Amino acid sequence: MSSYFPSFGTKIPRMGKGYDDVLFTVTNQLVKPGSWSNYKVPCNLSKQHISFVSKFDQICSSPVMMEDEHKKLDSLPEFGLSEPEKYSKELEVAVRAVQMACSLCQRVQDTLISNARTNHRQVQSKDDNSPVTVADWSVQAIVSWMLSECLGSQNVSIVAEEDAQTLSEANASELLEAVVETVNQCLAEAPRFGVQEPKSPLGTSDVLEIISRCNSTGGPTGRFWVLDPVDGTLGFVRGDQYAVALALIEDGEVKLGVLGCPNYPMRKEWLSYHHRYHRIISKLTRPASETWNKGCVLYAKKGSEKAWMQPLLHVNKMFVWPNHAKQVSVSSIDNPALATFCEPVEKANSSHSFTAGLAHSVGLRKQPLRVYSMVKYAAIARGDAEVFMKFARAGYKEKIWDHAAGVIIIQEAGGMVTDAGGLPLDFSKGLYLEGLDRGIVACSGATLHAKIIDAVDASWGSSSL
Repeated sequence: MSSYFPSFGTKIPRMGKGYDDVLFTVTNQLVKPGSWSNYKVPCNLSKQHISFVSKFDQICSSPVMMEDEHKKLDSLPEFGLSEPEKYSKELEVAVRAVQMACSLCQRVQDTLISNARTNHRQVQSKDDNSPVTVADWSVQAIVSWMLSECLGSQNVSIVAEEDAQTLSEANASELLEAVVETVNQCLAEAPRFGVQEPKSPLGTSDVLEIISRCNSTGGPTGRFWVLDPVDGTLGFVRGDQYAVALALIEDGEVKLGVLGCPNYPMRKEWLSYHHRYHRIISKLTRPASETWNKGCVLYAKKGSEKAWMQPLLHVNKMFVWPNHAKQVSVSSIDNPALATFCEPVEKANSSHSFTAGLAHSVGLRKQPLRVYSMVKYAAIARGDAEVFMKFARAGYKEKIWDHAAGVIIIQEAGGMVTDAGGLPLDFSKGLYLEGLDRGIVACSGATLHAKIIDAVDASWGSSSL
């Protein structure tokens, strides 16, 4: 099977080797001369900018990939690419995967809200009583499939929140059937996102196998993806905010992050309203055809010092990179009295009373913006909020998939994210943010961040956390 990316102008065959990047100069000549002269250069490489394309893009216009060409590719040395250049292909694949996942989630959420009678088939409870839905498993299958198809399954390792064990149980046949149906509906639309759909629908064993690939445990070495298929599942089932979060970690560092926020309103003031109310108002007002009313995907690469936002792909539209993306940056507000701060909606794993005391001592006067999921990170990166604070209750351990994508996006948008001791979050310890000092503080700038860190130090001794 091959994948088609309009932005690269090539069909990508399934290959096992030759994924190193080759750098082009501004004249579109290869830095390393060799046997490349007969191969097609993607048609949209700009002569005004330094462009790059992977080695397998260079050869994929040839109808047959010969064994000696594999040897030539393998003999080429590594190029000293900068961080942003090195991960550009991975970023585009990740954005397409998240766009596709968001499309799936929107359909499932609409079904949940419009037909409550089907909820027993769509929503289950985990051991900790938190909800998990058909969308969680389906998104995990779609993202796993997309990364494997475009990057090669042997090159993809994924840490993800869900596993296939529940779906494999004897009493889960109806749930599994719903997941398989949802996955195949989504894959039928794969060409809209630049990828060829499977020749035939996936079966039960296929879907279980794809989900089961997400079995990495992370760690300090190597490359792995981190996926939260539906972050904020409670918000999702309530028709409110949620996110699809995907990040790439290499040797313990987050290299890129993509955050899909299907219900994020484009008007800042709508964030404070319950999403169901927004749905009602939206139906009463007929938007113009070009209106970007809600939903976005944010993304960033380490070292680029830029974060981007693009709209969700509209129904029946084809995805063309970069899909009307525009740069976003954090707010310049550093006066606490004018700043907006976010915190989790649920009190189960966060202390509202402690953050309220901190907010008062720092001088944050606005009511907190309580939002489900990593949408809080998106709000800061977009400049719609300035502060996010989370202080978990004793015994709660933060998972890496709840933060990786949001952290890199805020940092590249110009903000700061640390633990309450002012240290960077450590994504090299496996599935959890081990060694986290008390809590997490994300800010649009250094001034607000320093004030909050000082306030934590002054108040922590009297807290009950």
